[in-house]
Amino acid sequence: MEEFLNIEIEIVEVLLIVTLVAMVARRIRLPYTVALVLAGLLIALQNELRIELTPELVLALFLPPLVFEAAFHLRLGQLRANLTPILTLAIPGVLLSTALVGILLSLFGILPLPAALLFGALIAATDPVAVIAVFRAVGAPKQLTVLVEGESLFNDGTAIVVFHIMLAYVLEGTLSPLEGVVDFFIVSLGGVAIGLILGYGTAELIARIDDYLIEITLTTVAAYGSYLIAESFHMSGVLAVVMAGLVIGNVGPRGMSPTTRIVLINFWEYLAFLANSFVFILIGMNVEYDELLQFAGSALVAVVVVLMVRAVTVYGLGSILQGVRRGVDRAHLHVMIWGGLRGAVSLALVLSIPLQVVERRQLLAMSFGVVLFTLLAQATTIPMVLARLGLTSKKATPLEYERIQGQLLATRSAGRHIDHLYQEGALLPVAWETVKEEVDQRQEELSDRLRELLGEHPGLRDQVISLARIEVLRAQRAALDELARAGLLSDEALSELEAEIDAKLEAPHDDEVADIEIPA
Repeated sequence: MEEFLNIEIEIVEVLLIVTLVAMVARRIRLPYTVALVLAGLLIALQNELRIELTPELVLALFLPPLVFEAAFHLRLGQLRANLTPILTLAIPGVLLSTALVGILLSLFGILPLPAALLFGALIAATDPVAVIAVFRAVGAPKQLTVLVEGESLFNDGTAIVVFHIMLAYVLEGTLSPLEGVVDFFIVSLGGVAIGLILGYGTAELIARIDDYLIEITLTTVAAYGSYLIAESFHMSGVLAVVMAGLVIGNVGPRGMSPTTRIVLINFWEYLAFLANSFVFILIGMNVEYDELLQFAGSALVAVVVVLMVRAVTVYGLGSILQGVRRGVDRAHLHVMIWGGLRGAVSLALVLSIPLQVVERRQLLAMSFGVVLFTLLAQATTIPMVLARLGLTSKKATPLEYERIQGQLLATRSAGRHIDHLYQEGALLPVAWETVKEEVDQRQEELSDRLRELLGEHPGLRDQVISLARIEVLRAQRAALDELARAGLLSDEALSELEAEIDAKLEAPHDDEVADIEIPA
C-alpha cells in the first residue's frame, strides 16, 4: 500500500511539473515537448524524483493514445491525396534508412554490422509532436502537416517490425532477406486488418448509441484493444491503432451528435497531452549522463549519420516521386529533413533490447544522443527554417495584432480605473480630466491602428470575426447552463439547445476551416 502511495505521489509531482513547464513554455514560445525534456534533465541532476522509462510504459501505455489521437484527426481525403509520398517514406524510406545508417556506422567502426542495423531500425521512427505544434503556430501549409504526421504514423509501425527482425539477427546471427520480407508483410497487414475490424466494429456501435460517456469508453477500448490484440497475435500493434483511429475518426462521427463529437475530441486531446507530457519529461529524467559522456564520440557520429541518411532518403525518394508525377514540393522536402525528429518510440525500442546484447549500453547512449539533439537543436530551429523557406502564412501579423490588442485592452482598463478613482473622490477633477483626455487619445490611436491592420490583412479580419462569433456561442452555452442550474430549463430542453450551439461551434473545425489559426 505504501509503495502504491509513493507511486501516486510521484505521478502527482510529475503532473504539477508538467503544468508549470507548459505554462512557462507557452509564455516564452518554446515547444512544450522541448521544455519538458529540459525540465527532465534538470530533475535527473537532482536525483530526487526518478520514474523509470520502460518499453512497456511507452509502447503499451503511452503510444496507443498518441497514435490514436493523431489518426483520429487525420482526414481520409487528405491522407488519400498524399498517400503515395507518405507510404513511400514510411516503408521503403524506413528500409533504406535502416540499411544506410547500419552500413555507415559499421564502415566507421562504431558498431558491428548486426548491431548497427539494429540501431538503424530503432532510430528510423520519427516523432512529429514538437514539429506539428510549431506548424500550427505559424500556419504552415496543410499538405506539409499531413505529410509529416502521416509519415510518422506509418513509419512507427514499419520501424518496430524491422527492429524485431534485426533484433533476431543480432541474437541468432543469421538474417534471411526473403523470410524477413515475408514476416514484414504478414505482421504489417495483420495489424492493419485487426485495426480495420475493430475500427469499423466500434464505429457501428457508436452509430447506435447516443451517450458520450459510453462512446468515449468504446474509443478507449478500441485504441488500447487494437494494440493489445495485435501484439498478442504477434502483429503490428501500432498499425492496428493507426487503422482503428482512422476509421473511427472518419466513419464514427457520422453517428455522433455534435455534443458527443466535441467531448470526444477534447477527451483525446487531453489524453494525448498527458501521454506526451509524461513521455518527454521521462526522456529527460532517464538520461544517463555517465554513459552519454563515455560514448559521446559514438553519439556524435550517430547524429551526423542520421542527419545525412535522412537527407539522402528524403531527397532520393522525393526525386523518384517527382519523376512519376507524385512529387512533393522541394521546400517541403527541406522541412521534412530537418523536421525528422526522434523521440519516444526510438527510446522504447532501445530500452527493450535484451541485456545479453553486448552493445546495449552503447546503443542506449547513441539513441539518447540522437533524440536529445533532434529535440533541442532541430525542434527549436524549425520555425526559422519555415520562415526562411516562406512556408508561414502568419508571419508577424498575428503577433502585431496581439500586441496592439493587448495595449488597447490595458489602456481601457486604465481608463476604467481612473474613472473609479474619480467617482470615489480619490482623484481631483483637474487630474482626472487631464489624464482621461490622454487615455482617450491613446485608445483612439490604438483603435485606428487595429482598423488599419485588419484592412491590410483580410484573412486576419476573418479570424477576428470568427473568434467573436465563437465567443458569442460560448456565452450562450454558459447562459444555458446557468438557466438549467436555476431550474428554468429541463434536461431535455438543455440537451437540444446545447446540441444546436455545439453544431455551430463545431462548424469552424471542419477540414478547410480547421486550419485557421485565431490569434488570442
